[in-house]
Amino acid sequence: MEWLSYSKPLLEGAWVTVQLTLYSTVLGAFFSFAFGIGKLSRNWLAKGISIFFIEIFRGTSLLVQLFWLYFALPILGQAIGIDLRLPPVVAGTLALALNIGAYGAEVVRGAIQAVPHSQHEAAKALDFTPRQTLWRILLPQAVPEMMPSFGNLAVQNLKDTALVSLISLGDLAFRAEQIRNFTQDSTTIYTLLLFMYFGMALVLTAIMKLLERSVGRWRSGRA
Repeated sequence: MEWLSYSKPLLEGAWVTVQLTLYSTVLGAFFSFAFGIGKLSRNWLAKGISIFFIEIFRGTSLLVQLFWLYFALPILGQAIGIDLRLPPVVAGTLALALNIGAYGAEVVRGAIQAVPHSQHEAAKALDFTPRQTLWRILLPQAVPEMMPSFGNLAVQNLKDTALVSLISLGDLAFRAEQIRNFTQDSTTIYTLLLFMYFGMALVLTAIMKLLERSVGRWRSGRA
């Protein structure tokens, strides 16, 4: 069975894809909260930076963002005398994280704004500062509402990792293309690729569902 001979390089590529998905999703979650909360800030500078970030990375192609970080940024660095070359894994992780972070920031903003106004009034009655209101009142109620959307973004991020093969990062898509070019066995290779991405998406969806339930139980415990 020829497909068995493809398993080793494909599994090596799948491991790179898993790592890339993990790194970029975690970093993207950080960007989501930083810029989602920043967009609600009363500080005009923080709000302006957050809006700029969200609009730029939501309004441009992920592929263009990836190419800019990997190909254009080093040229810009040369012009100003700074070495800005990024290894493929760093460029790929950063592009994916910035992209998912921009979409996630709107999820964070929307969930926080959806907290009933009565909760804000209760925080004022307790003489909470804006920071205390955010961390003790708003986020504990908003985070469970974010989880389904974050789950969808995580799965989308997994699928988007295939783009990093275009900067020669040896992920699953890159390994599959190498094998296909060598064997010309397109049907088998792309079928295996299809099912491998599908399997990883199912596992990631299950993990996000478990995380969603854990957050829900944590919220219930606090209530």
